[in-house]
Amino acid sequence: MTIDSIGARIAKLRDFRGQMTQERLAELAGVSVDTIRKLEQGRRSTARIGTLRKLASALDVELERLLGQPTVTTQTAPDDGGLLALRDAIQDVDALPGVLMDIDLDDALDAEAWTATVREATSLYWRGEYSTLSGRLPLILRDGNKVVRELTGAAAEKAWQQLALSYQLAASLATQAGHASWAFDAVRKQLEAAERASDSLMSGMGVSTLSWVLLRQGRWEQAQQVAERKADALEPSFRRSTPAEFAVYGNLLIAAATPAARRDRHDEARAHLNLAESAAVRSGAVRVYGTAFSTMDVLTQQVNISIAGEQADYAHALTVAGHVDRSAISRPVHSAAHRVDVSHAQYETGDGDGALETLLEVERDQPEWIRYQTLAAVTVREMLEAERRKSTPLRGLAARLGVDPLL
Repeated sequence: MTIDSIGARIAKLRDFRGQMTQERLAELAGVSVDTIRKLEQGRRSTARIGTLRKLASALDVELERLLGQPTVTTQTAPDDGGLLALRDAIQDVDALPGVLMDIDLDDALDAEAWTATVREATSLYWRGEYSTLSGRLPLILRDGNKVVRELTGAAAEKAWQQLALSYQLAASLATQAGHASWAFDAVRKQLEAAERASDSLMSGMGVSTLSWVLLRQGRWEQAQQVAERKADALEPSFRRSTPAEFAVYGNLLIAAATPAARRDRHDEARAHLNLAESAAVRSGAVRVYGTAFSTMDVLTQQVNISIAGEQADYAHALTVAGHVDRSAISRPVHSAAHRVDVSHAQYETGDGDGALETLLEVERDQPEWIRYQTLAAVTVREMLEAERRKSTPLRGLAARLGVDPLL
């Protein structure tokens, strides 16, 4: 995180936008000009997550930049390759039309061994081990592009599918790290690889990833629309379809529900999750195409949409969370994300001690992952501003998340 406060960043971004006035920013964002003044003057150090999202959108920046969130790029040592190497692998100069390719004299690669590295990379992502993953993914992408050039027929289609999954991981990691523009490029390559693999379900997962990237860019309407359209195109038959078809369909419905809730279209979000739950009942718990899907995953998303938008219902979120069996959540980072949602709801309903305890538990389980979670940082900021007594655990957590308690 930079040393600037949120207010200082707002002032700098206003100036960058052509000396935009506080009044004009308030009008564009739909927030009180008094809120902007207090933030810029340092009389407030933060605001509600919905307000911050509106300000970021009006200033034409991603929320992570407004908050000064850390990225994997700054956390990973140069010797590990890091996210800059991943950027170079995603935005491959040699692959551009008209550019002379670097001649590769390496021996032919073992396709099965490479596929095994993709499986391990997928496991690293869902365990939240981003630094290790960021060091491995560039080579996986480059090797994958070599493998698909060397194969033909069914073997080539299988390799293209795995390459699509590799780009899905790259897009997801880049998004988590606050580099949504790189993620967009990775999704495009994922969709191209899915087409080469003749795999409509991998294409569906690509659109689900695209929806998430658009969500993080603040393009909520587009995020909802692309997921809805793809879900309609892949809607399964409840008599004949496979668990994988239901899982991809359900993931698309979840992808559509989240931006719908951000837009305060909670009825639409709930309708999508009701359909997703039906699909999860039909499919059973399944892991496919680099993700997982189950009724418990749908239930955690019901908590997520309850805390989104101006019409957030934090008490309802906690009621729903009471029905979640955390031991049944399919992936470690899914469990962590759910608990971050719960902590925010706890804080907003007046249970600051419970919120801090939940966040500290998440940090114990996912010490690297939590550093890149915007909602965790926002919740800690709000807790710092409202604290009535010096809390050593809270301030220690703030320091580890890059949230300066003096701002």
